[in-house]
Amino acid sequence: MTSTYAVLSEGLECRFGSGRSAVQALRGLDLAVAEGTVCGLLGPNGAGKTTAVRVLATLRTPDAGTARVAGHDVVREPAAVRRSIGVTGQYASVDGDLTGRENLRLFGRLLRAPRRRADELLERFGLTGAAGRPARTYSGGMRRRLDLAASLITRPAVLFLDEPTTGLDPHSRSGIWETVRELASEGTTVLLTTQYLEEADQLADDIVLIDEGRAAHRGTPAELKAQIGNYAEVVVAPDAALSAAAAVLDRLTGAEPVLDTAARTVGVLARDPGLTLPRLVRELDAAGVPVVDASLRRPSLDDVFLRLIA
Repeated sequence: MTSTYAVLSEGLECRFGSGRSAVQALRGLDLAVAEGTVCGLLGPNGAGKTTAVRVLATLRTPDAGTARVAGHDVVREPAAVRRSIGVTGQYASVDGDLTGRENLRLFGRLLRAPRRRADELLERFGLTGAAGRPARTYSGGMRRRLDLAASLITRPAVLFLDEPTTGLDPHSRSGIWETVRELASEGTTVLLTTQYLEEADQLADDIVLIDEGRAAHRGTPAELKAQIGNYAEVVVAPDAALSAAAAVLDRLTGAEPVLDTAARTVGVLARDPGLTLPRLVRELDAAGVPVVDASLRRPSLDDVFLRLIA
């Protein structure tokens, strides 16, 4: 197993329960996350993302397979793995009765970090002004920032972020994104699970699409988008037949168009790299389809997810 990977797993399996009621959460999951990068784990609910994080963070022992984090085996060397990682779960784990400063100092004492580390993190996360207030008085975004700060007390080599921005407003989410970018630029490896596909598109160097406990697809955001082609969309005039525009798109792409009668739009994913906007407009004009607007754009990760997983 090469040391260039901060996270490397082979054939991870994990079951919950036994007998007929057993649930197979992981079914041979393979991961390879390069050092100093952000890897996004995406997948539908129940795909195994959180279970994978729990196994890699030594919170659950796998039933089969192997995994190494920061060069340490998660089963044989769990203490060494824990010294190398930080974990931020789906819900803030800070104590609401303690102040922000007391929370971080408590984590610092448990992890034998210098006392000044708490104040450094409070300043970094913009919490110095609220450091003396009980954490229960913090907004959701402030609590998430405090929780993330707690996971960085030991300057971890690998940081697991499990749905870190769930429920946050756009401003707070943007702040977390900026922090993740800074951490990666400083050499921290980040494994990010998220339901926000825009978040993965913004942050991830590589993406792994998990489905039914396996890595179904992987690649950079650009590589995954290239797999499904561009998205062509046509808005027709009120007196035009949607079916005529759909027939043109069907002929050009070989894919089944999606019609929106209310919006008077027809859209389709086009794998053919030779399909250009001028060609699309010419073909619609030749077919006598009156067009209000036409566009050809790269797909979003939402398109990728719906096409490859859903």
